[in-house]
Amino acid sequence: MRRRVALISEHASPLAVLGGVDSGGQNVYVGKVASHLAELGYDVDVFTRRDSSHLPRVARWTHGVRIIHVPAGPPSPVRKENMLGFMGEFTAFVLQACRRKPYDLLHANFFMSGLVAADVKAVLGTPFVVTFHALGRVRRLYQLETDSFPEERLAIEDRIIAEADRIIAECPQDEEDLIRLYDADPEKITIVPCGFDPGEFWPVDKAAARVALGLDPDERLILQLGRMVPRKGVETVIRGLGRLRAQHGISARLLIVGGESDDADAQITPEIGRLRKIASAEDLDQEVDFVGRRGRDQLRYYYSAADLFVTTPWYEPFGITPVEAMACGTPVVGSNVGGIKFTVRDGENGYLVPPNDPEALAERIAHLYQNPKLLSVLSRQAVRRANDLFTWQRVTGAVADLYEEVLSASQPERRDEAGDLAVIDGSFDALMGTLQESRRRLRPSLLEAAELLSTCLARDGKALICGLGSDAFSAQHFVSELIGRYRVLGRTGLPALALSADSAAIGLWSDSPGCDDVFARQIEVLGRTGDVLVGLGGVGERCRGLAPAFEAAREMGLGCVAVMGGGGDALDRLTDVTISVPSSEPHQVRQVQMMIVHLLCKLMGERSLGRRPQAAWKSTSCTTWELRVVGAGRRAVPRAVARS
Repeated sequence: MRRRVALISEHASPLAVLGGVDSGGQNVYVGKVASHLAELGYDVDVFTRRDSSHLPRVARWTHGVRIIHVPAGPPSPVRKENMLGFMGEFTAFVLQACRRKPYDLLHANFFMSGLVAADVKAVLGTPFVVTFHALGRVRRLYQLETDSFPEERLAIEDRIIAEADRIIAECPQDEEDLIRLYDADPEKITIVPCGFDPGEFWPVDKAAARVALGLDPDERLILQLGRMVPRKGVETVIRGLGRLRAQHGISARLLIVGGESDDADAQITPEIGRLRKIASAEDLDQEVDFVGRRGRDQLRYYYSAADLFVTTPWYEPFGITPVEAMACGTPVVGSNVGGIKFTVRDGENGYLVPPNDPEALAERIAHLYQNPKLLSVLSRQAVRRANDLFTWQRVTGAVADLYEEVLSASQPERRDEAGDLAVIDGSFDALMGTLQESRRRLRPSLLEAAELLSTCLARDGKALICGLGSDAFSAQHFVSELIGRYRVLGRTGLPALALSADSAAIGLWSDSPGCDDVFARQIEVLGRTGDVLVGLGGVGERCRGLAPAFEAAREMGLGCVAVMGGGGDALDRLTDVTISVPSSEPHQVRQVQMMIVHLLCKLMGERSLGRRPQAAWKSTSCTTWELRVVGAGRRAVPRAVARS
C-alpha cells in the first residue's frame, strides 16, 4: 500500500520564484524531496501558505505530488518573521485535511511548520519528523538584535524537539547545535544533507558557458550566488575582492547573482543598494556586476563560467549553492561555518575561511589564481564529491529510510514489513549505485570498445566472444543480439561467434591441455588478424581464467576487449580496452554486464548503418541551445554551447 506523506512548509513553496528574501534553499529542498519521494512510490501533499489570490487551493505539480495552498492570513506575501500569528488557521486547515484522509507521517520544515505538526500529533497521534533549516538560538548568536523573529520561537523549538519522532540535521554542525543548545536526544537525530539534481547541474565547457552569457572568455571571474540578505556575507566577498587587488595585485570580476528582480533593482532589493555603496567605497564599480535574479535553468552556465564560487555567510545551516557549484566543476571558497564546512573539504575541493575576514578570503583566492593546476585538480574533485555524496536521489533515499523507521516504531504490525522493505530497498540502492558509478566511469571505454568492434566489422572481420561459467550465457546473448536481433529489426546481422565453453568440448581435450586453454585453442583455429576478441568475466578467478585466451589473441593480432567485474584491471596489459564494472559483487556485475552488452550492440548497430546516435539538443532560456556530447575515450569531444 502506498504511504501518504504530508510535507509542511508554511513559507517556502516549491512553486515560488527563487532568489527573494524568503525564497531559497528550503523551497528547493521541499520540492526535490517531494518529487523524489513520489518516484519512490509515496503519495505526497505539500502544505504551504496561500500568498496570492490567484493560486488554486490544490495544484497537481508532478506525478504523485500535490501542492495545497492553505488559507492562513491574507492571500498576499507576508515576511516569515511576521507569520507566526497565522499558524492557528494553518493548523486547523491541516487537521481538517488529515481527518478527511489520514496521512501516515508528517514532515515539517522550519519551526512554524513544526508547531503545526506537533499540534496535529497531539490531536490525531500522527507521527512527524522535522527539518529545521535554521535554529533560532544559533541565529541569535550571529544576528543579535537584527534577528526579528518573535521571542516565543525558542520555546516552540524546544517543544518540537521534545515531541518530534525524529529530527533531520542537515550537517554535523546542525546536530551539534541541536544537542548543545536544545538538549536534543542524540538518538532522535539523523544527519541527512541537502542535494543537487545531476540532470540540472553538470560541468558545461567554461569557454562555451561564457559565450552563452556574453562574458569575456579570458578574464578572471568569481561568482557569488544566493539570496540578498545581510547574513549571507556578500559584503565580505566585495571587500575581499578589494583586498585581492590591493594586497596581491590580482584583478578579477565578481558576478553577484540574486535578488527579487531580474535587473538587480536596488529599490526592490534593499540589500543590493547597500552592497552597491560598499563596492563604490572599495573603488570596485567596474569590477562588481550585480546580475539580478536568474532562472534555475540558467544557473549551471553561471557556475560553469566562473573560476571560483565564493560564499561567506555568517551562519549557514547547510547551503545548497556550494554543492551546485561543485557539481558544475567550480571550486568553492566558503566560510568555515555550518553546512559549508561539511560540503567543502579544505584543500580538496575548495578552501574554508573564517566568516567576516576579507583578508583571509583574498589570500585563498590569490593562492588559487597563482596555482592554476591546483585549481584544475580542485575542480575535478569537486565534481566527484558532489556526485558521490549529494544527489537528491541519495538524499531522498535516506529520508525515506528514516520515514520507514518512524512508521515501524509507531505501527508495530508493520515492523516485519519494514524489515522486508529494507532488504528490497537495500538491494535496489546497491544496484543503482553501481549503475550510476558505471555510467560515470565507463562511458569513454564503452565508446572505444564500440569503435574497435565497428572498425573490425567494417573491414570484414568478426567478433569472437567468450565467457566462463554463467558469463558464457552472456557471450551467447551478445552473439544472438548481433546476428538474430538485427535481422528481426530488418537489418543485416553482424558477424559474431560465441566460443564454446561446453563441458563436452573440454572433456575431449582433457588428456592434453587443461580447460584454461579451451578458448585459446578455438582462437588459434577460428581467429584472423583484424578480428576482435571480447571476453566477458565476473570477478576473481573468472577474470584471470580468460588470460590465456587474450594471450592467444594478442599473438595472432586480434583486437582485445575485456568486460570484467572489480579486479578485471589485472588484464589491462593484454587488452586494448578494459571495461571494468565498479563492483566486486557477482550479481551486480552480471546485471551491469548485460546492460553493457546491449549498449555495445546498440552503438555498433548505429555505426553499421553509417550514422552515430543523435545528440540531444536542449532548449534553454539563455537564448542558447545546448549540445551535450560525452567524451570519446582518447578523442574527447568537449560539450559545446552555440547561439541559436
